[in-house]
Amino acid sequence: MKLRKVTAASTVALVLALTATACGGDNKDDSSSSGSSGGSGGGKIKIGIKYDQPGLGLKKPDGSFAGFDVDVATYVAKQLGYDKDKIEFVETKSADRENALERGDVKFIAATYSINDKRKAKVDFAGPYLLAHQDLLLKTDSKISKAEDLNGKNLCSVTGSTSAQNIHDTIAPKANLKEVSSYSECIAGLQNGSVDAVTTDDSILAGFASQEQYKGKFKLAGLKLSNENYGIGVKKGDTATVDKINKALEKMVSDGSWQKAVEANFGPANYKNEPAPKIGVIVK
Repeated sequence: MKLRKVTAASTVALVLALTATACGGDNKDDSSSSGSSGGSGGGKIKIGIKYDQPGLGLKKPDGSFAGFDVDVATYVAKQLGYDKDKIEFVETKSADRENALERGDVKFIAATYSINDKRKAKVDFAGPYLLAHQDLLLKTDSKISKAEDLNGKNLCSVTGSTSAQNIHDTIAPKANLKEVSSYSECIAGLQNGSVDAVTTDDSILAGFASQEQYKGKFKLAGLKLSNENYGIGVKKGDTATVDKINKALEKMVSDGSWQKAVEANFGPANYKNEPAPKIGVIVK
């Protein structure tokens, strides 16, 4: 009888100890959720990027990654406590960025993610970290100097692009709009002469033009047809991560790493970048 009492008491004590341990875990850093595991400096962090945008986010044939967004994401991750070998880059296409954050697939996204009110209703943003503009990419000997010159010309962009529609509907309604599935197709068309101009953000165009096979063949028109404030997307409500990323971005600018990344990724296209934007300041 005594043995049964001791056993029962021991069982109750064990249950209480396990319950206390589980409850105590709630006070620890919740970095194991939303695309990261382990505490700062431990485990891995998952970061969303583009895989198909040279100069910004590109997965190379050897499996490595390159581009301005990649450099920014790597720097930020380092400031959050994750070395390069602790980063797992995840492809996040434009249409899935909000869902990827909501599902917790990634901790944050750096993927030419323009800040706007519609997106801010679904996710939080750190930054901005780059001010880009809608522009045109032309052959170096092109006579096109303004968007209106596209009337009667062949203009290329990806299917559903707001950049192309902006020009076709309001600036050059007689432009022959050609919509394809990727910017790579547009660039190939520009090279072979089947299109006269390609339009999207100047940063994206500069990235393509910076590729080795295209150096010296293309130029940016420098028209600044819109303002695109690139931010780092974070799951809605995760203000602690937003604050940490903003501090990291400020440090990246102050220590010169931001400008080095711009020159390394866009320099060959003679990209005239805007100065580093101030955190929280959105240029309309």
